[in-house]
Amino acid sequence: MDELKKALTTRGLTLIAIGACIGSGIFLTPADSAKNLPHHGFILLTWALGGLVSYFGAMTFSELGSIYPKEGGVYVYLKNAYGELTGFLYGWIILLIVNTGALAALGMALAGYISFFAPVSEGMKAGIAIAVIWGLTVVNIFGVNISQGFAGIFTGLKLLAIFVIIVIGLHFLPGAYPGFSLNPLDNVPDYPATGMLLTFVGVFWSMGGWHHATYVAGEAIDPARTVPRAMLYGTMAVTIVYLLVILACMSVLSLPQMAASDKLAGDAMGAVFHWGGKMVSVMITVSIFGTIGIYTMTAPRIYYAMARDGIFFGFLSHISPRYRTPYKAMLFQAGWATVLILLWGSFSKLITFVTFMDIVFMALATATIFIYRKRKITHSGYRLKLYPVIPLIYLAVTISFVINTLFSLQTESMAGVLILTAGVPVYYYFRQRRNKAGDEGST
Repeated sequence: MDELKKALTTRGLTLIAIGACIGSGIFLTPADSAKNLPHHGFILLTWALGGLVSYFGAMTFSELGSIYPKEGGVYVYLKNAYGELTGFLYGWIILLIVNTGALAALGMALAGYISFFAPVSEGMKAGIAIAVIWGLTVVNIFGVNISQGFAGIFTGLKLLAIFVIIVIGLHFLPGAYPGFSLNPLDNVPDYPATGMLLTFVGVFWSMGGWHHATYVAGEAIDPARTVPRAMLYGTMAVTIVYLLVILACMSVLSLPQMAASDKLAGDAMGAVFHWGGKMVSVMITVSIFGTIGIYTMTAPRIYYAMARDGIFFGFLSHISPRYRTPYKAMLFQAGWATVLILLWGSFSKLITFVTFMDIVFMALATATIFIYRKRKITHSGYRLKLYPVIPLIYLAVTISFVINTLFSLQTESMAGVLILTAGVPVYYYFRQRRNKAGDEGST
């Protein structure tokens, strides 16, 4: 058993890091990058910096994962450092913002690519997204896990689409349209720092997932070497792939065309070949469909586990007696994702709503390393070098992003803050109910 726990190599950890990052974001978010920061060089620079910041965050989480190798996770880091309330609030935003918001955004992304084949209004996009989410939820409630059987196909199509986009786009790079320039001194945009911070919404959304790989630091062979190497190789690989995809799109579309697109990868390939856009869009649509299938199946298990621990509504722990699935948690997720789609109605607003709150708690979790170092907690796993420089750089960038988003995109960010604040009385309700149950049990 111990040998199995120490079986993860650099290669395995690197694949975990890459697989957790690459999703639907890179096919869509560079459009918002062009909108917020209309400069080729600054866009690529921002995405490169996003990769570097993600690596610094992953390095910090590698030590946190070594401290809690068996029960690792953001929830545990926060609870043990700041107290139970902070841990609960993380679970609260995971339930009501991060997981459900990501599912809603995936639904809207899929609907956007379906519109490549037929005219689809904004209202119809919302309807398509909701129908797909509910349809896959019902399928997974019945225990038919379509994601398990076809996960390899969906991932393969995603990687194939990325390969096609890069090869075709870069083929046209030498003859890119007039005005294409990576020179940072050409046509410098107004307030580039603000534009870069807004661009980080899409960057952090697309790079998100790297922290899942750090959770298995305690199961790695020689984690002091393999974990940081895997994080370096993984984030570098993802960053390079993303930069090549963006550069490929820039080679065939002008920045105004990129900014106006809601299906960027398909539009880019459609500008090259008549059939190119449809071919890539089919791959991406199927890939996102598979991701939604996985999400509707896996994410409710988090709510189910938290409800079983007594820190969420009890009905979320109910299991179907026939299909043995947490059907109420799955239905709740689909219902709340529907509400978010109807409230926001666009992919960019949804990912801002999700990413803002996610980065708030990622920053809080990163800062726990200072608390654990002060407590002088000893462990035999990975220990961060260049401490405290690396976590301080990560915090400087993420806190700047949070502050800028709070003031620049007030509607989405304040909605997140309000939902977070609403979790405080809910926590005290659950704590009081738990304490009451404990008192009754002791009498």
